[in-house]
Amino acid sequence: MFDRRLFLGSGAALLGTAAFARHAFASSAPLDVALIGGSVWTGAGLGGGGARADAIGIVGDRIVAVGAGAVKARTARSTRVVDLKGAFALPAFIDNHTHFLMGSNALTRPDLLSVKNRAEFVARIAAAVKAEPDHWLLGGSWDEQRLGGQLPTRAWIDAVSPNTPVAVPRTDLHSYLCNSVALKLAGITRDTPDPEGGVIVRDDKGEPTGVVKDNAKELVNRVIPPLTSAQLEASLRGGIAHGLKHGFAQVHVPDPFDWDCFDALRRLRAKGETDMRFYNFVPLRDWDKMAALIKAEGRGDGWLRWGGVKALVDGSLGARTALFHDPYTDDPHTRGVRVMPLAELREKVIAADRAGLHVTVHAIGDEANDDILDLYAEVEQLHGKRDRRFRVEHAQHIAPATIPRFAKQNVIASVQPYHAVDDGRWAVKRIGEKRLNGTYAFGSLIRSGATVTFGSDWPVAPLSAMEGIYAAVMRETIDGANPQGWLPDQKVTVEQSLHAYTVANAYAGFQEDRLGRIAPGFLADITVLDADPTAIDPEKLPRVEVLRTFVGGRERFTAAAA
Repeated sequence: MFDRRLFLGSGAALLGTAAFARHAFASSAPLDVALIGGSVWTGAGLGGGGARADAIGIVGDRIVAVGAGAVKARTARSTRVVDLKGAFALPAFIDNHTHFLMGSNALTRPDLLSVKNRAEFVARIAAAVKAEPDHWLLGGSWDEQRLGGQLPTRAWIDAVSPNTPVAVPRTDLHSYLCNSVALKLAGITRDTPDPEGGVIVRDDKGEPTGVVKDNAKELVNRVIPPLTSAQLEASLRGGIAHGLKHGFAQVHVPDPFDWDCFDALRRLRAKGETDMRFYNFVPLRDWDKMAALIKAEGRGDGWLRWGGVKALVDGSLGARTALFHDPYTDDPHTRGVRVMPLAELREKVIAADRAGLHVTVHAIGDEANDDILDLYAEVEQLHGKRDRRFRVEHAQHIAPATIPRFAKQNVIASVQPYHAVDDGRWAVKRIGEKRLNGTYAFGSLIRSGATVTFGSDWPVAPLSAMEGIYAAVMRETIDGANPQGWLPDQKVTVEQSLHAYTVANAYAGFQEDRLGRIAPGFLADITVLDADPTAIDPEKLPRVEVLRTFVGGRERFTAAAA
């Protein structure tokens, strides 16, 4: 039987908010930390007058006082007093969607996304191969739109990687570019059929070009040597430092293919605090394994939680594998692909929901979004109403008539604003003008009353809330071609964006009683910025810097300028 309380953790460290608040106020213990002299956005009352304060008091891992008077009353000689000097404090950012292990690994791999042409692309591959000739080269990600629009092929890179296997992902993570060595190891030839839900791109002679899409990537993944436990944990530590630097106290990790990140985080957690909080989803196909883990061990703790499962309906717009009702404008031979057959998706979502798991599903194209909303509605009819918090990851291209369904069905739209300003450079080529109505429809979804949460999809996009907020507010494509905003009717406000990165994301992870607001009894996860995003010229949003990041009452990142 589903019990919402199971998602909220257990034990003394996660004492309920009301109980903790009573304990904290009854106590005469002085503050451990006092943040004073700042502008505090509390997350309370979106757009209302009660959302601001000027000081925060912390005891242990909790906020116990808000406002200068309350903080001063509990400040003692032992209190560490931090003068914010006018800086802007808010509930720490939460990212709704990261591929955290991939992003962490990418921090130490060659950057292929910033290259401007084929020659530079090949040169960076060559340099990386020369540096580590005996290891698979796995990227940095690439974007053919930044290379002139033509998909790269193995012919580009074979000469500079004659003995080293290369499998570098496209920026959306739905395709790999492989060299001939990698294709041979994977057993991919002209006679290899496309796997269900995947595409092996071929030239006009039927030979593989080196690009494999969606489920075809698994042919390559199965022959890539796994990293050691030590390598994985070191990589995650680098990713955590990167996240803290950008003001994140927590990330959600919806992994649809494997348990690698979850298992590595479990090992890391066993050694102590992880410094950031994680809510890790595992593949929907393994719902029974997750249900058994919960029965044996519960759902984790305040640092690493689990209990969610993730699947994909379709692929991506960039790979032309997002699933639409109508054919692609620039390739009428396809409407996209189903990464998981609909019958299998239905069976497993129903089973996972029956087991009380938190279900989220990736859907990009309009047909994919309709399919998953239909399925969610069917599940509710079968199992009855309860607080499920079904999510749709990305919800990128929605038929206008579908938009109200998110609010009506209480389905969370888990979106990533940076994708709009990235894909907005070329999306019209894929789907035409008409289908842009409902594309990255953040404004329409919020106005409809839907719960909309923000994130990055890191490493597909930067792990940066400020760049995400800028994208949502201004919608200026990264090529500079839309200075007034791409589809400007879908712009949202800065405060709506802050809400989506804090309050809404806490709700999307069943933590709204302890995270997402600056209030007594809430966990002391706090981000301090060098400027008030609601008060500056929106064009300056990407230049707002994180000065401090507190997680659980401890300052875990401090900028040199703080």
